[in-house]
This record gives sequence, C-alpha cells and structure tokens, in this order.
Amino acid sequence: MKTHAARLARHVLAGLLASLLAGAALAHGDVTPQAVDTRDLRPLGTEWLAENPYRADAPAVKVGTSAYNQNCARCHGLEAVSGGIAPDLRRMDNECVTLKDDKKKAACVKEIDEYFATTVRRGRTRNGAVYMPPFEAVLNQEAVWAIKAYLETRREKPL
Repeated sequence: MKTHAARLARHVLAGLLASLLAGAALAHGDVTPQAVDTRDLRPLGTEWLAENPYRADAPAVKVGTSAYNQNCARCHGLEAVSGGIAPDLRRMDNECVTLKDDKKKAACVKEIDEYFATTVRRGRTRNGAVYMPPFEAVLNQEAVWAIKAYLETRREKPL
C-alpha cells in the first residue's frame, strides 16, 4: 500500500511541477524582438566585429541595459539573474576568470564575444525546437554589443 501511495504522490508532484513550468514559460508573454535606439553610440559599420568594442563604455552600457530589459529579460531574467528557463548570462564567461595567462584569458573573452554575437544574431535551435529566436533582423551590431557591455557589468565573477 505504501508503494502505491508513494507512486501516486510522485505522479501528482510531477504533474504539478510540469504545470508550473508550463505556466512559467507562458508567463513570458510576447517575445517579439523590440528595436533599440543606438543613434548615440559610435557606429560600428556593417562588418560584424569579433570582439565587443563597447566594453566598459558607459553610454553603451546604458543603451544595453534598456535593450536587455526590452529583449532579453523575459527569458534570461531581470538584471540578468535567470529564473531557470534560460541560461544565466552573468555566468557567460566564468571559465575565462580562472585562466592565469593574460593571452589565454583575452582569447577566451574574445571567443565568448563571438559566441554571444552569433547566438543573438542567429538564435539557437536544437532538434527542431527554438530555444532562442534570432534577433539579427531587429538588433543592429551596436545594439548587440551594447547588450554585451551591459552583461559584462553584471558578471558573477569579474575579470
């Protein structure tokens, strides 16, 4: 009798958890990308850069904060603190922090920059499921790098 009750309790708990997760996903609402006003930022041109040119640039961080809140927070969390649905972007370059060699650390940061820009531009799909929509049609290079500049101010482990 105990095993039947325990199984039933596990099934009820699993169903409740599934319902909560589905509700959380639906609570994100409209995820239509929003345009970002980047006219006050230094223009970067049409060729995508491999590294964040706005690192520690206060005006870019301001634009990036707004852009993040409009386009990223509903999945990645307010102030980049994930609620578990999408990756916690404060931890994006944590592995770079552990590197002692400055050249290796710089290479690591550049690699993370490239991965970030590519992911934002093209989105992420796995097994036919869209995990992140592509933003390239809405966010220009300046907006993408401004968001990255903002995220660098939110790092869990500063470089």
